[in-house]
Amino acid sequence: MLKGRKRRVNGIMVMIMAAILCTLLPQCKKNHSHLHNHGNDIDTLKVVTLYGPTSFFLYRGEEMGIDYDNVKKFADDEGMFLELKVLNNISELIEALKTGEADLAAYPVPSISEYKSEVIHCGPQEVTRQVLVQKNNSEKINDVTELIGKEVYVEKASKYHYRLENLNEELGGGIEIRPIDNDTIIEEDLLAMVSHGEIPFTVVDSNIASLYKSAYPDLDISIPISSDQGASWAVANGLDSLAKKIDRWENRSHSSDFIKSIYKGYYDRTYSQVFDNNLSYFKKLNLSKGASVSSYDGLFKNNANLSGYDWRLLAAIAFCESRYNPGVESRFGAKGLMQVMPNTAKAVGIEPASLGNPDQNIKAAAKILKRLDNSLESRVSDPEERIKFVVAAYNAGLGHIYDAIALADKLGLDAGKWTGNVSVAALMKSRPEYYNDPVVRNGYFRGRETVDFVDHVTGIYRYLKENTKA
Repeated sequence: MLKGRKRRVNGIMVMIMAAILCTLLPQCKKNHSHLHNHGNDIDTLKVVTLYGPTSFFLYRGEEMGIDYDNVKKFADDEGMFLELKVLNNISELIEALKTGEADLAAYPVPSISEYKSEVIHCGPQEVTRQVLVQKNNSEKINDVTELIGKEVYVEKASKYHYRLENLNEELGGGIEIRPIDNDTIIEEDLLAMVSHGEIPFTVVDSNIASLYKSAYPDLDISIPISSDQGASWAVANGLDSLAKKIDRWENRSHSSDFIKSIYKGYYDRTYSQVFDNNLSYFKKLNLSKGASVSSYDGLFKNNANLSGYDWRLLAAIAFCESRYNPGVESRFGAKGLMQVMPNTAKAVGIEPASLGNPDQNIKAAAKILKRLDNSLESRVSDPEERIKFVVAAYNAGLGHIYDAIALADKLGLDAGKWTGNVSVAALMKSRPEYYNDPVVRNGYFRGRETVDFVDHVTGIYRYLKENTKA
């Protein structure tokens, strides 16, 4: 999905008729009246949002995000057509509401006086605060005053940096603030660094900490270092009826199993890939003596010709995706050994319902790899180097890899090489200043997962080539 692309949730013909009527009636284009029919009911809901790890992003070509899923569900339940546009910052969201470009901002707009006079807050409520992140062990501190004499690492010039400086002043000094100035590091990286013992403390927003808590269960995020900040969706002034409708829907659906499943899907990170850094699984197999890599080796070999790659690359991808478990399904719906998305399978001629069948799952993955290779050949001419790009695109979706190539080129990196070049640009796409860059078309991207995925797949592939027969 490109910025500004419109998504239709239900039907096409009524939208066409509505558009025709709007061209015939000049007043349709002012003060949101083009959306109102009998009794101020809205036929087409114009929504704006921002890219982010919980609001809206693309995963393997699929549109995702808590706010996106919720607003799509709201539009479905209320029989509205949804038109979605992704903007760059909250100021643009507010301006879109004020000018009539949009009716609803499906994004947590802070409940501050500056905005309360310009929009009507409604819908899902979110309360966040900045929290201290530390290891949950016997050495953890229990109060912010105990930070005196301790090192706390935060992103340089971030809101966390400024808050920590204010807290240090409030305490009379003594906190050893360590700003990190690195465009490839985001909040999740800092959480991982605390978990791995590389740094003792960091500070992040509570919703970000909760998002990754199940991936790092050894962390304590219980100590707040700022006051609570409320936020919610917002509609334009004058759309009171829409705000009330959203509130009624939120109250009605808040406890529903469907809504619970949306939040569980994003906040339960137990699916996270845990990579075998030391290749211990494969080293135990006695491959040099002819042992099988997996019970699916025959299927990898039979389908390898469809991919144009060695069967051992398929085997490496399958290990990193599923640990050779054909029954795995990710929180986003990727299925089976190769973690294939149903819509992607359909695009290569494989029925989504058959993805539980290992042969069909591997066949779909092989066809996807071939398509990706064809798409990337003109941009990455070296076949060996291209493998890394293909594996990255398999994990993240081709659009994000095209973005990383374009961004690398703009930044003066080698756009034809992955490691240390396009991989760096991929990591940068987690930060607003880069995913909002004009050359980037697919927005926010959690690049760390993909960069790690490429490293591990290619490492396993290299080991298998050295220790098994083609």
